Amino acid sequence: MIRDGHVHTPYCPHGTKDTLEAYVEMAISLGYKTITFAEHAPLPAGFTDAAPTRDSAMDNDMLEEYFADLDRVKRTYTGKIIIYAGLEIDYIEGFEEQTTAFLNRVGPRLDDAILSVHFLQNTGVYDCLDYSPGVFGSMAERYGSTEMVHERYYQTVLKSILADMGPYKPRRIGHMTLACKFQLKYPSSRCFQNEITAILSAISQKGYELDYNGAGTAKPLCREPYPPDWIVKEAVRLGIPLVYGSDAHQAKELGQGLSAIDRTVLAT
Repeated sequence: MIRDGHVHTPYCPHGTKDTLEAYVEMAISLGYKTITFAEHAPLPAGFTDAAPTRDSAMDNDMLEEYFADLDRVKRTYTGKIIIYAGLEIDYIEGFEEQTTAFLNRVGPRLDDAILSVHFLQNTGVYDCLDYSPGVFGSMAERYGSTEMVHERYYQTVLKSILADMGPYKPRRIGHMTLACKFQLKYPSSRCFQNEITAILSAISQKGYELDYNGAGTAKPLCREPYPPDWIVKEAVRLGIPLVYGSDAHQAKELGQGLSAIDRTVLAT
């Protein structure tokens, strides 16, 4: 059974206007049995979007329409495919209280959710890690090296796992090697095995899941899933459930990366 646990929607400001129906019809054509719409949740109160175009997440005033639309497509496709209402929640260091308050408000309406790190904080300045090669290169200069950016990223992912964010905290960790998005232009001399081992250990102890994300395979400067094979093997050894996610931002991206991942390890 193919389950896609990470799909975006027309509510994404940096995505496309493909309709929810377009995503669902594509999912059905691919043989999916379950799909989670996990749009980028509104950023926490008081946080200024660090992406240069300020388009990282949907606006807070779109939430009601978003949930209403998901309810509508659930009804439309009853018996054809299982549709989960979800969100991709950003963990932003220093904004844990605001994010917890948001989760307490919307959590009862969620069937599924993902916790991801896109923003890093360094000396009080926030950056959008995955925005562009140029932004990543600028970060590497300011942090001191490519390796320092990766190190900070993995430290932040670990903090996201350990953070107390209430009963509605997402239990699946999104694209845990997102720092590798531009690795073919900004290669690292380290594999960060110690940091990744600590992350996997924490996920295992918490009973969380991993987003086995195919989007990296389509990124020209990455060309591998998030996470890659060696991490997947360790996750399997620890008994961590892996949920495939296309991370599609347009309907035609559903299924991306499936040919590059080990389907035998997927949770269903």
